[in-house]
Amino acid sequence: MVSDLIIYSSGSHGPVLLLLHGGGHSALSWAVFTAVICNRIDCRVVALDLRGHGDTKVKSCEDLSAETMAKDVGKVVEALYGENAPPIVMIGHSMGGAIAVHTAAANLVPSLLGLGVIDVVEGTAMDALNSMQNFLRSRPKTFKSVENAIEWSVKSGQIRNIESARVSMVGQVKKCEEPLSSPGISKCIGEGIIEEEEEDEDEEGESNHKRKKEDDVEVKKESLFTWRIELAKTEKYWDGWFRGLSALFLSCSIPKLLLLAGVDRLDKELTIGQMQGKFQMQVLPQCGHAVHEDAPEKVAEAIATFMVRHKFTEAKEGFQCVFPAC
Repeated sequence: MVSDLIIYSSGSHGPVLLLLHGGGHSALSWAVFTAVICNRIDCRVVALDLRGHGDTKVKSCEDLSAETMAKDVGKVVEALYGENAPPIVMIGHSMGGAIAVHTAAANLVPSLLGLGVIDVVEGTAMDALNSMQNFLRSRPKTFKSVENAIEWSVKSGQIRNIESARVSMVGQVKKCEEPLSSPGISKCIGEGIIEEEEEDEDEEGESNHKRKKEDDVEVKKESLFTWRIELAKTEKYWDGWFRGLSALFLSCSIPKLLLLAGVDRLDKELTIGQMQGKFQMQVLPQCGHAVHEDAPEKVAEAIATFMVRHKFTEAKEGFQCVFPAC
């Protein structure tokens, strides 16, 4: 534990890859990616549970402003390395990508060499905020077990890689602290991964309802799991994470990498910046929003190539860099 934030680390030499996860996720979302990239290049990896997420416990944990979380990142680096911080490349996904940009722009990590942002662009992020609450309400509130949550994450497409889901979901859910008899608990379980078929006949519908009630009684005897963070309650910070992000990203003078799940995510400001060669961009199709979890091999290859290209590190034997055109 460093500065009251939980960190995970791997490797003992080379530049540090400082990894910031997305909203609702935890440092464990980088687990499979870490195993892959450490076989590609010489590097160390440090991933942290941002405040309010994973196992991190801090005072004022409800303060998820971009400024506060960026300062957290700076404090972690200072606590780990003092005044002799090694070269650092910071990579962030979604919310973590926004926090990485805010951290870099505020020069809170003096030894920062490079910046990578995964699937977060101001234009599309701001547009998506209007429907975010509906999306969060559509998720199940509880799960019968961690295995149940893993199955839901894959079936729903939140994480498309079962290997990643098995590790990542452990950091996203926790045992329920509230009484199991709380209103709405049994209703939400059915919304998890139990696929219900519509009944045409009233009699069949009543039978189905009776079976569901019996199932709920059984579930209440077990320990239920719920989300570690209620993202709906963080809404007041969303605008601050993403507004002005494109200009902030472009203002960072260090080498930059933008990884996207689709080219349609680019906004006008970044499109112009990319045409002017202000950053390297790579599109990884056939991935969901959690790009680094869905395709850890491809993301590791892109980031490893970016780091070797800029001479931040050296490739390990057997890894061949393929430099993209953009």
